Amino acid sequence: MGWITAGWNLVQPDLVAWIVGALLMLVLSSVVPVVLQGAMIIGLHIMAIKKIQGKTPEFADVFKGFNFFVPALVASLLISVGVFFGMILCIVPGLVVGAATMFSYLFIVDRGMDFMPALQASHDVVKNDYMGFTLFFLGLAVLQIVGALLCFVGLLVTLPIMYCAITVAYKETVGIASNQV
Repeated sequence: MGWITAGWNLVQPDLVAWIVGALLMLVLSSVVPVVLQGAMIIGLHIMAIKKIQGKTPEFADVFKGFNFFVPALVASLLISVGVFFGMILCIVPGLVVGAATMFSYLFIVDRGMDFMPALQASHDVVKNDYMGFTLFFLGLAVLQIVGALLCFVGLLVTLPIMYCAITVAYKETVGIASNQV
């Protein structure tokens, strides 16, 4: 819960920018499903990194994720397929795959990694505590379900909280290396 609370604390002061950023992500990701999703996720992580570094995030930062389009696209496809098949295998494997890959986008943007090294680096971090990270990921999934139940409008707040929480967890477990965001 600490990382989720920290995520909310990052979102709260700049709520309008986060809502507009989440709205852009949802709209653009629904226009071209999966294809634009990875870049948009990276854009939200860029906003979170900026906030952590004491800068003011702007909704236009969401588009900075397109600077990492190819690795974000391939990572998004691989993660989506892995989570999908994991969910078919009784839900828990899908949660484990989601947890094991949740830092991938951050490794792409923060460390400049390509998709496969980023996926591996994320897994290397999470494998130290599969249970803890899977429970964290489950908490994030429940948060998104609550957002969706609020006529999907809640996702405009819960999505930014989720990506900020993941960024905070990344910062605390790996450390943010980039000052270039």
